[in-house]
Amino acid sequence: MAQPAFLSSLGSRLRSAPPPPPHHRLQPSRGYHVELGAREKALLEEDVALKRFKSYKNSVKQVSKIGNALTFAVVLACSYELAVFATSTK
Repeated sequence: MAQPAFLSSLGSRLRSAPPPPPHHRLQPSRGYHVELGAREKALLEEDVALKRFKSYKNSVKQVSKIGNALTFAVVLACSYELAVFATSTK
């Protein structure tokens, strides 16, 4: 059975068309660098009045570690209670 002429020409055009380029290569992942103005530089400077409110990395890490240890202890206690409950009901 023969194909109509428009179908065969359409099929040949579709087969010969190159694939479209991927979109992530068309746009850069980061914007262009623009130098900061005087106002932006002033806003980014350290403020002496706010220095006493600054959280320090070491204390934040220590609090985080204590929180992780407490979370682990609670999970361990809950799983122990579940295991005791499961073995006592048998």
